[in-house]
Amino acid sequence: MTLHRITLRDGADLDGFRRAVRRLVHEELAPQHVVWTVDEAPDLFGGETHGDAPPVSLPRSLTETIGRVVCHRDPERYALLYQLVWRVLNGERELMDIATDPLVHRLELMARAVRRDLHKMHAFLRFRRVGGALPERFAAWFEPEHFILEAAAPFFVDRFRSLHWTILTPVGSAQWDRAALTYGPPARREDAPAEDAFEEGWRGYYESVFNPARVNPVAMRSEMPKKYWRNMPETAAIPGLIQTASQRVERMIEQEATMPAKRTPERAIEAMWDQEPKTLEELNAIIAAAGPLVPGATQAVFGEGPAHADVMFVGEQPGDQEDLQGRPFVGPAGKLLTKAMGEVGIDRSQAYLTNAVKHFKFEQRGHRRIHSKPTAGEVKHYRPWLMKELELVRPKLVVALGATAVLALAGKAIPITRSRGRAKFGDWQGYVTVHPSYLLRLPDEETKRAAYEAFLADLRRIRDLAHADPDTGELPLAAE
Repeated sequence: MTLHRITLRDGADLDGFRRAVRRLVHEELAPQHVVWTVDEAPDLFGGETHGDAPPVSLPRSLTETIGRVVCHRDPERYALLYQLVWRVLNGERELMDIATDPLVHRLELMARAVRRDLHKMHAFLRFRRVGGALPERFAAWFEPEHFILEAAAPFFVDRFRSLHWTILTPVGSAQWDRAALTYGPPARREDAPAEDAFEEGWRGYYESVFNPARVNPVAMRSEMPKKYWRNMPETAAIPGLIQTASQRVERMIEQEATMPAKRTPERAIEAMWDQEPKTLEELNAIIAAAGPLVPGATQAVFGEGPAHADVMFVGEQPGDQEDLQGRPFVGPAGKLLTKAMGEVGIDRSQAYLTNAVKHFKFEQRGHRRIHSKPTAGEVKHYRPWLMKELELVRPKLVVALGATAVLALAGKAIPITRSRGRAKFGDWQGYVTVHPSYLLRLPDEETKRAAYEAFLADLRRIRDLAHADPDTGELPLAAE
């Protein structure tokens, strides 16, 4: 019996495995006729398979398992996966649903181990500034259990897109230069920076949020194994925090219970009126100094556009991408708005776009930050800044995108279904329409198409109103 040798590159060679499976299935080679090796393995068998072949249709659950298991360190991973593929394609199409099957069970344990390793890397990797590097660069050292570098790196691109960074591991390296993600050779721990100036602040933050009443060293070591501690600056404080936990709990009990103080921007608003900002730059500096009303946002997201634009669009609050990039309307809803504006002839670069609330409010779910709607009280606190922004821009027309924007501009809640269309916001000519995020949430394509067409109709009317001659009386300029 001739054995066919398949040689894949070391690590997680998903593309190589896919090509090999297509060829093996095309040539009807059963698992017992195939030997899988990696680059450094000796050339023991002949009959290696070359070339490409037609794609193979597999259940989604199987393709997801393959994507995880190829990252595992088990040298048998490719052989086990091909056994699974062969059985699925030869009469056992529902095999992935049989959790008790020994092969399915073993591969699921391997996939689970890889998912856990990815979670650890996402949670425990810490970048440090590379001293003396220009432009500014950051590097991190991590020791994964499995070959997960290429699977994990896109997460850090999404989170640190504006930074130039390198991730160093014993099995390879990844570099992001703010334009492209590339991979390189393995590294040593000493190739990464030992510490940087940010770590003292990070340790202080960790100590401030540490809850001594809920100390559980066993659970801590289970979730955050000690092997990761030396790469994480905050863990230097853990032994002392555990040692003093009982005394801190006693002090907490002795103190009189008080309601937590809710942060409000009254002082910053008073400072705004005292300083009487004359430009948007001066106003933005005051907003930035005030900080977020609800903790968590990366930065304040200011309005964007010409200082005296004809049209001012007001949304609800920044989203995840807006918070990371520091620009309004750059996430999925913003891209839809830009597309719609282009279709009706509104030049986004000539409009002014801003939000009623200047900071991202969210709920953390795993690694995702899910948008959380601002309360009426939070909108009220941010409203003086929006009104000052409106006064400085002095648009011909101010557009409220959604109910939160209407609340901020009108000072009271008005249903969109009742207020959609032309409106007055004090002395300002206005127009009310839906927020583009509403269009993204609609359940089916037919409903989405109809709602999008209605949104385009609103934008056409906004375009016409903004370009109307003020001398006709149809759209007078804002009061002097």
